[in-house]
Amino acid sequence: MARVTDLICYPVKGCAGTSVSEAVLTPAGLAHDRSFMVISEGGVFRTQRRHPRLALIRPTVSADGSRLVLGTGGHGSVSLEVTTSAPRRDVDLFGTTFQGIDQGEDVAIWLSEVLGSPSRLVRVPPEHDRIAEGLVSGPSGYADSSAVHLLSVASLDLLNRRMAERGAPPLPMDRFRPNIVVDGGWAGEPHAEDRARRLIIGGAELGYAKPAVRCAVTLVAQEAGARRGPEPLRTLAGYRRAASGGVVFGAKSAVVAPGKLSAGDEVAVTEWGEAEL
Repeated sequence: MARVTDLICYPVKGCAGTSVSEAVLTPAGLAHDRSFMVISEGGVFRTQRRHPRLALIRPTVSADGSRLVLGTGGHGSVSLEVTTSAPRRDVDLFGTTFQGIDQGEDVAIWLSEVLGSPSRLVRVPPEHDRIAEGLVSGPSGYADSSAVHLLSVASLDLLNRRMAERGAPPLPMDRFRPNIVVDGGWAGEPHAEDRARRLIIGGAELGYAKPAVRCAVTLVAQEAGARRGPEPLRTLAGYRRAASGGVVFGAKSAVVAPGKLSAGDEVAVTEWGEAEL
């Protein structure tokens, strides 16, 4: 049977992820996932597309979300008490205006030094009401689109085999920044996640929203915080090009029913559909 082999949370959008053995799945995704975001002084979100060094920043958030620590080699760390009561400010995410709660000067100074560009940190407000569209729509924090990104080991294995045919070295799973990694059973077929419309994992349920369209973030070696050549986009373009023109790899999902997830949980598909490719 298909099972969860990894759960990864990304508390700060664009920064490093943390692999966990269990997690609470909220209506907006894994608890604390993409609940913080680095922005420019003008409020525009920072991304690895332009600031690959974000990948070197490792966030640690307390279980109740009240404390956040950011650390990276060479710059030490910064710790903050998370505020949800400070004044709101406008933030720009892909041209759409949302609200964010600024987390203060200490973390802003630290981030500006690490990234080499004036930056600030904001948190999703409790009243955040963003709904990400898709076949199944649902709440989302500061994620690019839908709340959960699911990817199978088999899909990555196939990509690495195709890249090997080009003489390119294999890539690790972290290049694609998934939340839930699955393997075995139905997930042993590459890209079967494209057709899984409803999934039961532990006590939670996910609904397929859309394929994951890949961008230049996949070119960033996460452990180095730097771009590394044309892969995987060059190879993906040869066999995973969508009708829209982009390349797709993995599936985005909305949360239909919250619950608790654990590594090793069975992943059961209760509804199948046709792949959108």
